[in-house]
Amino acid sequence: MISFNNPHISGEELRNIKKVINSKKLSGGNGIFTDNCNKTITEIFKVNNSLITTSCTHALEMSAILSNIKKNDEVIMPSYTFVSTANAFILRGAKIKFVDVCKSHPCIDIQEISRVVSKKTKCVVVVHYAGIACDMDELFKLKKKYNFKIIEDCAHSIKAYYKNKSLGSLGDYAAFSFHETKNITCGEGGAIAIKKKNDYTRAKIIWQKGTDRSNFLKNIVKKYQWVNIGSSYAPSEINAAFLLAQLNSIKIIQKKRINLWNLYFEKLNYLKKLKKIELPFVPNYATINGHIFYILVKNNNQRNLLINFLKKNKVIATSHYLPLHKSFYFKKKYSGKILNNTEKFSTRLLRLPLFTDLKYSQVDKIIKLIYKFYKVEN
Repeated sequence: MISFNNPHISGEELRNIKKVINSKKLSGGNGIFTDNCNKTITEIFKVNNSLITTSCTHALEMSAILSNIKKNDEVIMPSYTFVSTANAFILRGAKIKFVDVCKSHPCIDIQEISRVVSKKTKCVVVVHYAGIACDMDELFKLKKKYNFKIIEDCAHSIKAYYKNKSLGSLGDYAAFSFHETKNITCGEGGAIAIKKKNDYTRAKIIWQKGTDRSNFLKNIVKKYQWVNIGSSYAPSEINAAFLLAQLNSIKIIQKKRINLWNLYFEKLNYLKKLKKIELPFVPNYATINGHIFYILVKNNNQRNLLINFLKKNKVIATSHYLPLHKSFYFKKKYSGKILNNTEKFSTRLLRLPLFTDLKYSQVDKIIKLIYKFYKVEN
C-alpha cells in the first residue's frame, strides 16, 4: 500500500533525543535544543523572531492574544481552511467573517476581503494553501487603508516564497506547523514568527504561561511571576531535539518533495489538456514547496470513485477541507453570501500521496492508475 503520508526520519532525531535524556532536562522553554530551534527557524524562514510551540494551533492562539482580540472584534479569513485557523480567534470572542478563495487556486481572494473589510476589522488571516502564496501586495494596500493586523497561517508554507520573500516574514505574526503530515515534523509542534521586537518580548511571556520566566533565567529578576495572560505553549526538549534534526535535513527534504511535485505536474499535464482534470495553478509571484499535490476532478461523485479505485490498487488519496462556514458549529452563525469557489475546491479537490521517502517509481504507478481510471493511454 502506498500511504498518503509517511514522515521522513533522518537518523539524527534519536541521537538528539538521547542527548536530552542524558542531560536530565526534559521540560521546554529554556533548553539547548529549544534555543537552537528558535535560532535555526529565524535563519531558515528569514523571520525576525520565532518561538517553537506545541502546535500550529497554539501559534495561532498566541497570534490572537498578541493581536489583542476581544469580544466581537472582526477577523476576516477564508472558510477553506482547517478549524484551528478560526478556533484561535473564536476562543478570544472574535466575530469571524469568512470570505471566498480565488477561482484559480484555494488561497483567499483579496477582492473578497475588500468587499467586507471595515474600520472594525482587527485582523486578516491568510492561509497559503499548499505552500502557494496569497497576493500579499494587494493585501498590504488594504492594510494601509484599514490598519488591521495580518496573520499568516503558514501550516503548509515551509520554505515557500512570495516574490522572493519567505512566507511567514510578511505579516505581523505567522504560524507554522510541524505536524506529522508536514514537510518537517516533530510529531506535534509548531512555531510562531513575530515581526516586531516589542511583540516578541510579550510573546515570550505568553509562551511561558503568562510569566516573566525568561527574565528570571537571564537573572534580570530574582523570582518570576504572573504578569500577563498566557498558557503552556513551549514544547518539551524532546520535541525540540527531534525538530532540530528535521530542520537540519530541510535542504534534502525540500529537494525531493519539489522533484516529486514536478513529476506529478509534468506527467499529468496531458490529462489536463484533455480537460479530464485540472492541475494546481501557481501565480507568477509564488513558488512551490512540495507540500501538497492536488488535482481537481469533475465533481464529488467522480472524486469518490477515483479514491476508491486508487485504494483498490493500493494507493491512498484523500480530499481536504470541509468549508468552515457550513460546519455543524458555525452554519447557524453564518449570514454571508454563497462561497462558490470554496465549495468547488471542497467537492472537487483530491490530494495525491506526497512525502519525502515516496519513490519516483511509486509516483509513476499512481500516475498510470489515474490515466487508467480516465481510460486514457499514458
